[in-house]
Amino acid sequence: MNNKSLHTTTLPGILCITSYPPRECGIATYSQDLVCALKNKFGQSFQINICALEYKKEELLYPSEVKYILETDNEASYGETAKQINENQMIQMVLVQHEFGLFRNNEDHFLQFLKQLNKPIIIAFHTVLPKPNESLKQLVKNIEAIVQSIIVMTKTSAKILVEDYAIENTPIEVIPHGTHLVEHLDKETLKEKHNLSGRKILSTFGLLSSGKCIETSISALRIIVKCYPEVLFLVIGKTHPNVVKEEGERYRNSLQEKIEEIHLQDNVKFINQYLSLTHLLEYLQLTDIYLFTSKDRNQAVSGTFSYALSCGCPIISTPFPHANEVLQNETGIIVDFENPKQLARNVINLIEDNELCSRISANGIHKIAPTVWENSAIAHALLFENQSKSKLTLDFKIPDINLKHIKKLTTDYAMIQFSEINQPDIESGYTLDDNARALVAMCQHYEITNEKSDLEYIILYFNFIKDCLHEENYFLNYVDKHKKFTKQNNETNLADSNGRAIWALGYLISNSDILPEELIDDAKNIMKLSLSNVLNIHSPRAMAFIIKGIFYCNTKNNKASHLLLIKHLADKLVQMYKHEAKEKWQWYESYLTYGNSILPEAMLCAYLTLGNNIYKEIAITSFDFLMSKVFTENGIKVISNKGWMNNNETTREEKIGGEQPIDVAYTILALSKFYDAFHDDDDLQKMKIAFNWFLGKNHLNQIVYNPCTGGCYDGLEEDYINLNQGAESTVSYLMARLTIEKYFGSQNTKETATHKTSENKWPKTNRQSQYVSL
Repeated sequence: MNNKSLHTTTLPGILCITSYPPRECGIATYSQDLVCALKNKFGQSFQINICALEYKKEELLYPSEVKYILETDNEASYGETAKQINENQMIQMVLVQHEFGLFRNNEDHFLQFLKQLNKPIIIAFHTVLPKPNESLKQLVKNIEAIVQSIIVMTKTSAKILVEDYAIENTPIEVIPHGTHLVEHLDKETLKEKHNLSGRKILSTFGLLSSGKCIETSISALRIIVKCYPEVLFLVIGKTHPNVVKEEGERYRNSLQEKIEEIHLQDNVKFINQYLSLTHLLEYLQLTDIYLFTSKDRNQAVSGTFSYALSCGCPIISTPFPHANEVLQNETGIIVDFENPKQLARNVINLIEDNELCSRISANGIHKIAPTVWENSAIAHALLFENQSKSKLTLDFKIPDINLKHIKKLTTDYAMIQFSEINQPDIESGYTLDDNARALVAMCQHYEITNEKSDLEYIILYFNFIKDCLHEENYFLNYVDKHKKFTKQNNETNLADSNGRAIWALGYLISNSDILPEELIDDAKNIMKLSLSNVLNIHSPRAMAFIIKGIFYCNTKNNKASHLLLIKHLADKLVQMYKHEAKEKWQWYESYLTYGNSILPEAMLCAYLTLGNNIYKEIAITSFDFLMSKVFTENGIKVISNKGWMNNNETTREEKIGGEQPIDVAYTILALSKFYDAFHDDDDLQKMKIAFNWFLGKNHLNQIVYNPCTGGCYDGLEEDYINLNQGAESTVSYLMARLTIEKYFGSQNTKETATHKTSENKWPKTNRQSQYVSL
């Protein structure tokens, strides 16, 4: 045996027993992707290492995470490896990736190996065969008797385990096969890159074997090219190593002979390589139609099928169980096994119906979205947490700051309002709201990074705000793609938009020591003009944004007139609070709606500026009241836009979904302000809890922030995520991410954060939360 000892670590260990690269097989790739996702999501929660499965004489060169090797055709290896695993006290749990072929002719040794392990065991069945014979059924029952939990990848597999194998006493978790987040790059650009311009691309990929029944697609192609001679069928992937070992390249050669026989050499291209992930995803994204023609009627799941869906490929598939479960309601097309005529008809129909193709592509992306590797990692980590003898503490890893989607949304004029998935929708035009928030976010980014390229965006967003200042020094909000103000400006109350613009201007001015003087002077002038109207504004959130804007402006531009405005607006909020507050309802209105945290944050800003203790007490009391309504034992759940919370409700039906990224972000901004003022560690903890909502700590246990695109999804609904990545959600996430950088950034600790905040310009005071009788 050539086993390595685990490196000394203080983190609890998870050991994954699996085939692993450089071994070339589907489970090896699956496990590497899963391990990578777990490290990226929970790198500080546990140490995950590998026990690689190989044959006695393979002697592969593995990456550093492989600490043990189990030779599956060596009886002695089972006992020796179990002993070494048991001796490592840091290993808290074992996860086995199981495929019957991995232990062929050694099932009894494998069972004995499992029995010898003194760790909790989770087993993931990659194959679940229906209607098993008695021998297979007993094997699975014997495995069940040893393990603590079972993972399968489809609901169909879970049903088969219960009904056909009588699995009753062991929990079964359905965790779908993971898929990769992709940017959905332009199809024609990718075709040009790979010298495929002008071709209609059909493709299939995976390790080649006769079970994939590629000959069905080739026979169909003979019919297809008569109508569409520009069609090219890409067969991507090497021959499966086990097939090569048994029969060499006989199957591939037979396909090539068939292609030559029916004169399709110009319409079929073999890419006989084990492609890098980047190249593979590019080929899938340039694919017009993906063909899955496996003749294995019992194939439980297919990673290649899942990857194609995630890349937006319209799929035509044979009816294996995974396809039957997923390809419903225009998510794809199912054809009979080994039926080339039916396959050809459906390919031609899709080529001729672009709208149908687009619908299938979009439906597929939405259907497969919950299965991305990030969500798979969350599901596995929650299972680890549940099964661990000494409970694991899951700590979400904070993603790097990523401006990719922010820049993609931004034209040479301003930031576009909406996106379809992650493609900016210019038809939606522009808004003052989005560009005001974007200005704040880019100023935050410039403060942290001092990246000179940020100035271009800061100036761009400021100029848009400046252009929106209209007659009587009042801002308009809605601008169409032609840079014209829309009639919507006359149909909507724009008070909140005006407040946001003033907040952004004030924040810009507060950075006068690092921004160009000419820009700051221009901002001060626009600020002065916009403040001339604020006494006519009565919206509580608009007043709150204005207070924040003046607060920031005053740090570098202290004026008596500004102090009077803050007092005037804060006093109005005090009167609202006096009117509505009761012992069990400590709030400014008779309901909680959207953007609630801006109100107590504004009161705190008023206190920090003017020192009025009434402002302080109302700020603290109302903020603590709000936090009691949105923080739960398990995380944060902001007020749902499906139904506001009213003060006269005796019983309230819980609203699931309707949670917006902007509300979570505003909560984080307010918590930051309260922590900086009072240094209450509870606020710091709540900041992290709230930010974890974006990372998957929500009722769906799914990511709301997309680390691949840098965009943020538009909403968390009852049973799905809204995958559109518009300006409001994306900028809101960025503001939240930049806000927590000084507290939880990769090179900052809580102590360094405290050091930073001790330099604030406002007084440090004790925070005392109590109901104020007014």
